[in-house]
Formats: sequence, structure tokens, C-alpha cells
Amino acid sequence: MFKFLKFIPVQLIFFLIIGILVGSNYYFQPNLLVKILSFLLVVLFAIYVYTNRQIKSNIIFTILAFILMFFIGTSTITFKNQLYNKQHYTNSSSFKPKSNTIATIAIKEVLKPTLKYNKYEAEVVQLQNTKSIGSILVNIEKDSSKVDLNVGDNIVVSTLFYEINKPLNPYVFNYKKYLENKQIYHQIYIDNTQLFKKTTTSHSLKRSAAKFRNKVIASLKKYEFKDNELAVVNALLLGQRQTISKDLIESYSDAGAIHILAVSGLHIGIILLILTFLLKPLHYFKHGKFISSVLIVCLLWMYAIIAGLSPSVVRAVTMFTAITIGMYLNKPSNIYNTLVISMFFLLLFNPYYLYDVGFKLSYLAVFAIVWVQPKIVSLWNPKNKFVFKMWELFAVSLAAQLGVLPLSIFYFHQFPGLFFLSNLVIIPFLGFILTVGIIVIALSVIELLPQFMADIFNAIIWLLNTFVEWIADKDVFIIKNITLSLLLMCTLYSFIFFALKWIEKKTFYRLILVLVAFISIQAVMIFEKKKLQSTKEFIVFNENRNSVIVCRFGSNYTVYTSKDSIENLYSIKAYVLGLGLTTVTNQKPIKNLYAFNNETILVIDSLGIYNFKSIKLSIIVVQNSPKINMERVLKKHQPKKVIVDASNYRSYVELWEKTCIKNKTPFYSTMQKGAFILKK
Repeated sequence: MFKFLKFIPVQLIFFLIIGILVGSNYYFQPNLLVKILSFLLVVLFAIYVYTNRQIKSNIIFTILAFILMFFIGTSTITFKNQLYNKQHYTNSSSFKPKSNTIATIAIKEVLKPTLKYNKYEAEVVQLQNTKSIGSILVNIEKDSSKVDLNVGDNIVVSTLFYEINKPLNPYVFNYKKYLENKQIYHQIYIDNTQLFKKTTTSHSLKRSAAKFRNKVIASLKKYEFKDNELAVVNALLLGQRQTISKDLIESYSDAGAIHILAVSGLHIGIILLILTFLLKPLHYFKHGKFISSVLIVCLLWMYAIIAGLSPSVVRAVTMFTAITIGMYLNKPSNIYNTLVISMFFLLLFNPYYLYDVGFKLSYLAVFAIVWVQPKIVSLWNPKNKFVFKMWELFAVSLAAQLGVLPLSIFYFHQFPGLFFLSNLVIIPFLGFILTVGIIVIALSVIELLPQFMADIFNAIIWLLNTFVEWIADKDVFIIKNITLSLLLMCTLYSFIFFALKWIEKKTFYRLILVLVAFISIQAVMIFEKKKLQSTKEFIVFNENRNSVIVCRFGSNYTVYTSKDSIENLYSIKAYVLGLGLTTVTNQKPIKNLYAFNNETILVIDSLGIYNFKSIKLSIIVVQNSPKINMERVLKKHQPKKVIVDASNYRSYVELWEKTCIKNKTPFYSTMQKGAFILKK
């Protein structure tokens, strides 16, 4: 593994990633980047010629190459960022966020609908009469959407462009940041009266792939596939998860089998084996091996296009393309090298893949399988072939989980204890399911699928779903609400890495590294616990139509709310999980007065009581739209700040804000700025 770290592309990709991270946080002038890259290339070429190609031991050449790769990473993220493009709709003089804008947009992707809206990702191709670029979210009211939109459809809309809301409460999912990493910065809300569907469409490979997927689904519906089974077929074979129900997604996640529903390296590897077997006879002809390799690569990329070109699919097909080329050249390359090279070119092509969770989990899982699985298998060598195969599958599942465990807990806060059981049962049959599925799809499209074959495949998918739901029902084996900080995640990975290296070769030096990593974990945990215990917070949450206040002293906290129960309050769940607090809460009705950090806080609710004569108030919190004269309140108490939450009418909030501005009193609205946090 240490030899692998000396592999030049590994070193180059390290500096490429550093460059991408820096470029995503700091703006560099494109012209300046071009000049720097040109200068570095000229200098490197001059050194290459001057040293007569003897560059391996040239430290100056090595350092300049690393610097070059850093600026290549910075350049890729800079040039890929559409906000810096003059054609981006936000840079157009016609773009006015606070007034209706006429735009022509092309549907890029059909997303999972909500209860109220059909959702799409779209490209702004024209703003007023100016050509433009840039992705947006489109929300169309279900009741008003009389026509279904497909990938490639062009529509003309007249509507407001709304910025994606930032998270308004601590530790909630940052949907704004997630969309920014997909270069989506605005969304529109429209009904049928605000759009006009054009007869012309945008022709592209994605549109053709979407039409083919729709044709497949329509043909399968004729054979009485049920909703859940059809949704799993759509995800398993066509790479589309929009139609899977929330309950079924949760079942696969709790069972540790969610990766089955995302077309990735496992699926592409099985398809490669099938294609290699089917095209083997071509090897007996002249140039047959070359023709076979070309066909395999073309078919793999055709499948990737059909599956929607998601990061996991692109990564897997890129990697297996390299493997196929290596097989043709009779140079089966080191799998580590293949993985690194595929990652290198993918990040060059789209640096935003670096922020995709699936992309990171996928690479970590494959690296772990390649490195750790053989070591686990070597621990036991059963004589029975069937037992040995099951042991190998268990080792694959265990290695993959070991590789992704810290990162998956960091993002998803849970661990499925029965992952090995679900994978032991599902993975051996996945190749059979994919093979039969491809045959069923092909026959259904040409309308030659026998009903009995459709029924058998439907029953297989039903059994798969039933088994997964049975595993997911074993709640005692699912560890939930696990909090893991970024620093703790990194120390855990260092411990896993050094521990495996020590198991690989038991030396004193490696044992010291293992102990240092273990002590680092303990130190981080002690530091984070001490930091939590020493912090005090008074928080006014932004909760629609509800008033929620939290007072926290270390790990002890009380939730003051007007609701009878806080079980369904996502903001409180996220806050508790983010800090790693116990879910057992002390819930009380909201009081009128609070004392925190030498501050006296008055809460004025719907009753409008604020006449406390003997108390010097510093902060006023207004909730539930009380009918008060803010001018009188300010003159009486002269507070340092006035805070209003989302339980108030917007018209009242606007009036109070004007009054506070007039009286030069700081005004804070949680609807605009997010939760108000007073910390000590």
C-alpha cells in the first residue's frame, strides 16, 4: 500500500484535489490562471529538454509538476463554475430576481415529486431574447400540470426566480450548498397558466435515453408489474430512483443494501463479465479481440447513458473501460492504478464530483475491497467450496463496510448491523437478477416477452423487496443517531489504515502509529466532550407556525414550545443529533421571562403582555403575532435587540421592522437570517 502511495498519479491527484478545494473557496482570475499554467508548462518543458529527459531525480521538476497540478485543479473548478461565464443567466442584464422574467428553459432531468409539486432540473437556454446557460429547479403545481414534461422538452415561462433558501436552523441539511455543488442557484414555482410548451425540443443523448427508459417502463406496465417492483427495476437496471417510495428506500438503507439500488461498480462489473462471456467467440476471428473490446466499451458507455450518467455510473464505466483496454493489450494493470487514473480523469472532467457523497463512498468501498478483502479471506481457508465462496462474499461485504463506515456515519448517522446478512443473500443472486432483467427488458420492448417470464421476474423482485424489508424490521440491529465530527472521522480513518498496515506486517514502528492514532481518537473525543460541556446556548428556532426556544447548559437542555409534542420537529432532531446529545428531552411550555448570560429576555406572545415594571430587559422575542404597539414597547423597555420568529404574520413583521429601524433598535427576523443563537 505504501508503494501505491509512491505511484505518480496518486501524488498528482493529491495536489489536484487540493487545487480544487482551494479554487472552490477562492476566486482566481481566469486570465491569471492561463498565464500561470502556460508559464509552468514552458518551464517544465525546458527542464525536460535541458536534462535530456532525466527528470526522475530532478527535485525542481517534481516540485513544479506538483505546483502545476495544483493550478490545474484550481483552473478546472474555476472554468467549470458557470457563475463566471458571461452567458450565465445571472450575469444577463435581463435577469431581475424581484420581477417576473420571461425565460425559455429545457428540461434536463425529471426529479422525485413532492406532495404538492412535480419537480424538474432544467437549463435556462434563453432569457428574454438573449441566449444563456445555467441550471435551475422547476416546481410545477400538480393540480395545474395538465401535461407531463420529459427530458428535452422546451417550455417558456414568465415567473420570479427565487434563490435557494439557506438552512435557517443549526445542523439541518444544507440543501442550498448541495445544489450549489450541482451549480443550481435558483428555483421557480409555476402553474399551468405560467408556462407554454414549445413544439421544438432539445435533442440530446440524455433525451434519447430518457425516451428509451420511458418506453421500457411503459412496456413493463403492460405485464402487470406492481409499483414497488417496477420502481426497483427502474433503479436496479435503469439507474432511476425517483419512483421508489420513501418507506422502501428506508428499508434498503436500514438493511445495508442501499448500494444495490444505485448502478455502480458492482453492476457494471457483472455486466462486463456477461459481455466478455457473450463476445468470447469473436476472439477466434482475425482482429476479433479488438472488435470485442471496442464493442464492450461502446456497450458499457451506452448503458451509462441509459442509466443517466450519474457519478457512480461514470466512475464505474471509466474504470472498467481502463480494465477492458488493459485486457486487450494483455497488460492487466494494477487495480489501484486503474482506480486512481479513473478518478484523476473524472475530476479533470468534472471537479464537482469531489463533493458528491456517492462518488466518495464508491471509491472508498472499491479501494477497501481491493486492499482489505484478500487479507480477511486469508484468515480462514475452509475446504468446502461453497463455504469458501460464502466466506469470500462475507469478506467483500466486511471490507466494503470497513472502508465506508466512518464516512457513511458522518453523513447518515446510522449503522446497519445486519449488512453482512443482506449482502450474503443478495449479491450472489445479483448477477442472475441483472441478466434476467436485461432479457426481460429487451423482450418487453419488442413485445415478445412471455407473461410467465414477466411473472417470474416480478416474483424475484418481490422476494428481494420482502427480504430487505424483513432485515430492516430488525430495529435492534440498526444503530441510529450516531454523531461523528469531521475531525473524529479523519482520526478513525487513520486508525483503520495504520491498524491494517500493522496486521499486514507487525513491526514496532507500525505499532507506534496505531497507538498514536488510537490516542488521537481518545483526545478528539475528550476535547469535543469538554467543548460541549462548557458551552451554553439560548436559541430561538425558525419553525413555521410554531414557537420553539432551546436553553442548553452543557449537555443538559430544555425545549420550550407551544406544541404538545416535539417528536416531529425536524429542527430539534437535527440540533440534538448534530451536537451528539441524548434524545431524552425536558419539554416545557414557553415562559415570558428568561435569564441567560447576564441577559434578561422577554417573550411577548399572542396575549401581548409586556408590562413588567421592575425588570430591566435586554432582548425581546415576539411570537404568535401579538397585537402590540411596537413603538410603545421600545420606549418602555429600550431593548438591545428585537427578535421575531416564523410564528408571526409577515405583514406584522414588516411593520415591526420599520418601527425598529425608525427607533434605531437592532431587528432580527429568523425568517430572513435563521435561528437566533445567543452563546457563551
